[in-house]
Amino acid sequence: MIRTQRLAVGICSLLAAFTAGIAFPAGALADETTADAPKVDLVLDVSGSMRANDMDGTSRMAAAKQAFNEVLDATPEEVRLGIRTLGANYPGDDRKTGCKDTAQLYPVGPLDRTEAKTAVATLTPTGWTPIGPALLKAADDLDGGTGSKRIVLISDGEDTCAPLDPCEVAREIAAKGIGLTIDTLGLVPSTKLRQQLSCIAEATGGTYTSVEHTDELTDKVNQLVDRAADPVVTPVATEGAAACSQAPTLKSGLFTDRAEFGQERWYRVDVKPGQELRASVSVSADRAVNPDYGVLLRAATVHSREIVRGEAAGNGRTDVISTGLRYPKAESDEEDAPAETVCLQVTDSFSAAAGVKTTPGLPLELTVDVVDGPSQASDVASFGLGRGWWLLGALIVAGFLAGVLWGWLSRWRLAVWRTN
Repeated sequence: MIRTQRLAVGICSLLAAFTAGIAFPAGALADETTADAPKVDLVLDVSGSMRANDMDGTSRMAAAKQAFNEVLDATPEEVRLGIRTLGANYPGDDRKTGCKDTAQLYPVGPLDRTEAKTAVATLTPTGWTPIGPALLKAADDLDGGTGSKRIVLISDGEDTCAPLDPCEVAREIAAKGIGLTIDTLGLVPSTKLRQQLSCIAEATGGTYTSVEHTDELTDKVNQLVDRAADPVVTPVATEGAAACSQAPTLKSGLFTDRAEFGQERWYRVDVKPGQELRASVSVSADRAVNPDYGVLLRAATVHSREIVRGEAAGNGRTDVISTGLRYPKAESDEEDAPAETVCLQVTDSFSAAAGVKTTPGLPLELTVDVVDGPSQASDVASFGLGRGWWLLGALIVAGFLAGVLWGWLSRWRLAVWRTN
């Protein structure tokens, strides 16, 4: 009897341990999946101007609610979505209090659609338009995790809480290098609103869209939420040095930095014999700059001897200027030949317009790719013609046969002419 009880206890303990062993890895996997999940924070303007009835015969607020309900139904399961409001709670005239009026309506996390819709239904156009403070809080809402992060700002008016300029706030967020993108949607075709929302979006690599209809609003927000779920390469923040000797050593990947006006930024890359370095750089003008500018990407040795360079120039028609270069490192007869340290220098000739702040620097995106060098046999086979030899041979044979046929026909026609 005692042996039977001990056996039963042992079996129960084994089952419990087995169950726990399965449960804990699953929990760890869930935590890891949550950390990598894409996050979206919808930031909605609920200021008093949202009462206006110019969205397909209904108010802007009603159109936003309808759009949100449809977006919540279509949000992918893997997306962690939250909702933040601005101007939703304080109806008074005190500017200091009104500029603090931003709140998290629904926390960023796994989506309970019924709860989120209930929260959206309670919104009533109320107060001020503190876009800058709302963006700062929204960035905190998305803090943590390694997945993509996106803020979707929907507003019908300019920020009313200067001097906290929302465009400067967006630049500060971008300068942190946390891979956060801000997309903006304007509900009013206003030039000033477009300029402000465009500036916010461009500072973080986002998009600006003017929306005047409810279905357009729904489609665009759905598109942005779906885009957050797409796999993306998250740039790694780095900081170039003033000289190659102090520069950080980079591996293959996508990197972001800030390029001060007219100053050099240096980076180092190790290239082994038989490998090829491919690098490109893009510098964005996220504020007003003078026309006629350029960017230079130069590869040099540690002794400052130039290897190869890429350069591009602009004249004010575009906000982004890019260039690139390639450097194949010849193979070595030595088996343990050391890698060569290549110094990458990035220089720009941007100059700020009058009254424009020069700090932080302009957004810089650097792509580094170190790959195996091309095979000499495959690249220069058949004197560079490769499989083109087949076509060349076919053309030669066809030409020869055509010549023989034409010659035979000519002799036959000549013989007939002589006979007649």
